[in-house]
Amino acid sequence: MIKKLSELALLIPDAKIIGDDVQISGIEHDSRKVTAKNIFVCMEGAHVDGHNFISQAADKGAVAVLTARKNFMPPENISAIIVPDMLNALAVIVPYFYDYPARAMRVVGVTGTNGKTTTTYLLREIFKSAGLKVGLIGTIQILIDDEKFPNPNTTPNVIDLQHIFAEMRDKKIQVVVMEVSSHALAENRVAGVEFDTAIFTNLTQDHLDFHGTMENYLRAKAKLFDMISRRGTKQNKTAVINIDDVAGEKILKHCLCKKISYGVKNPADLQAVDVNIRADGMKLHCLMDLSLNITGLFNVYNVLAAIGAALAENIRPDIIKLALENFKSVPGRFERIFADVPFTVIVDYAHTPDGVKNVLETARQIATGKIITVFGCGGDRDNKKRPIMGKLAAELSDVVIATSDNPRTEDPEKILDDIEAGIGDKIHERIVDRRTAIFRAIELAAAGDVVLILGKGHENYQILNTGTIHFDDREVANEAITEVKSHG
Repeated sequence: MIKKLSELALLIPDAKIIGDDVQISGIEHDSRKVTAKNIFVCMEGAHVDGHNFISQAADKGAVAVLTARKNFMPPENISAIIVPDMLNALAVIVPYFYDYPARAMRVVGVTGTNGKTTTTYLLREIFKSAGLKVGLIGTIQILIDDEKFPNPNTTPNVIDLQHIFAEMRDKKIQVVVMEVSSHALAENRVAGVEFDTAIFTNLTQDHLDFHGTMENYLRAKAKLFDMISRRGTKQNKTAVINIDDVAGEKILKHCLCKKISYGVKNPADLQAVDVNIRADGMKLHCLMDLSLNITGLFNVYNVLAAIGAALAENIRPDIIKLALENFKSVPGRFERIFADVPFTVIVDYAHTPDGVKNVLETARQIATGKIITVFGCGGDRDNKKRPIMGKLAAELSDVVIATSDNPRTEDPEKILDDIEAGIGDKIHERIVDRRTAIFRAIELAAAGDVVLILGKGHENYQILNTGTIHFDDREVANEAITEVKSHG
């Protein structure tokens, strides 16, 4: 794709070109990724200013820069576009540059506080079973068919996202399932993506450090349904809504398209009945009898969401049933650590009050002994949820071990103070070092107990004040089990 600098500038009112009207071969915001004839985007973040890397970008072949600095003067032999607002400019320029790649495939977006990752993986399984080439964009990774790529954000920024869609188009991907975070919606990262089906899973407290209020958080989520309600280049738009969630009715008001509701408690287009949850799986009926390998009431909702979106995309019920019954698990989502011990160890990504509550209630259904919960809360994030999560862990567990999650730049002891304010008088243990905390939980476990290690799930790192280290809850749990067995 080649575009003239003037083509891009014409898209933005009051944009100004300095220098030659050069040809542009690509858009990059990371100077390390710049190649010949790229335009380098000078993003100004909290910690990094792209303007400081213009010379590096030029050395790599950049011929122009995009900036929002009014009086910017580019270096010699480099052109520039000066725009009034960077995010608004990118939202217009980048999808245009890549010729709106998302229009070449069906796109299913999943938003909500919890359940996004599992729902996208369920849908990927269904679409693959239908013989389609599938792309996935989410918290754990990006998948282009079966090719894996790391993903630093649940929803990539607009530059990276459009580049991914362009690559998926080139590789003939037919349908994409993607997690759409509230941050991405608020920051317009999904600009230029024409969604075909949109799922709302639920809304519970999270990200208030970013959104400020639950009303703002809901408003950000609702943007996905405003987007799908607009006229586009593709037909047959559908919104799939969890009607059991109190925010479901509010989201429905934003849906000017076909709607499919789902739920367990309230009457819905797709309603689960005869739900039987066990330690090794669950059974339910929704249009069809289903015998599943995943478990937990929260996964009932994820399954219903996937059924709704698959039906909206015209997948046959028999294919949906086969795919769901073959589905095994998602990394770090109620993931059981298989070992020859008389107790159960489960690793889960739960890092919100609702996520913790869901996992603990499911554990209670499958435990014959105690529930031992290891968890912490992330640093530099919404601190209001810490005492709430502490209170839930104390109420729904038999043993609580409060520890570090990703403390980032915060003092881990201060984070634990916030958690303990919610735990109250319940007897618990406070162990800052996460590895030691996990070993302690395994040491305490007896026959019939369930050990829950919550907060990090699939993550294989821990972010400390001193930097990022390798840390995988699943690996540490297996090491702890091996040690316990050797002393057994």
